[in-house]
Amino acid sequence: MAVLGTGVIVTGRDAPLEERVLVIYEGVSELLARHAPAHLVLEDLYAEYKFPRTALLMAHARGVVCLAARQHGVEVRALAPAEVKRAITANGAASKEQVQESVRRILRLEALPRPSHVADALALALTGYLRLGGPMR
Repeated sequence: MAVLGTGVIVTGRDAPLEERVLVIYEGVSELLARHAPAHLVLEDLYAEYKFPRTALLMAHARGVVCLAARQHGVEVRALAPAEVKRAITANGAASKEQVQESVRRILRLEALPRPSHVADALALALTGYLRLGGPMR
């Protein structure tokens, strides 16, 4: 088990929605083409967000990620945030800092993965890997 790379796909805050989802789609599509994974793990969304606009924007982003995965023949699996936190930290209500530290320790990284979104993505990947029967080495 190794980390091939990390990063964040950044979109312009003031850019129109269609431009932002295109940037996300193209970035994910390029990563899938480069690494050719069999699976992609996403964080499950919930209907009860405190900020409905954020939930709607996240749903758009998830949609283009799922589209890119489908076009590249990659199976998508969604995991609940609490399930991922439980798998990585043994605490379904773990803080971002706890997730970062657990991911750093499990993957034997020299530094905490930053920003916290990178740690979240690595935690999702690790949990998905384990759920699919991958061995811990």
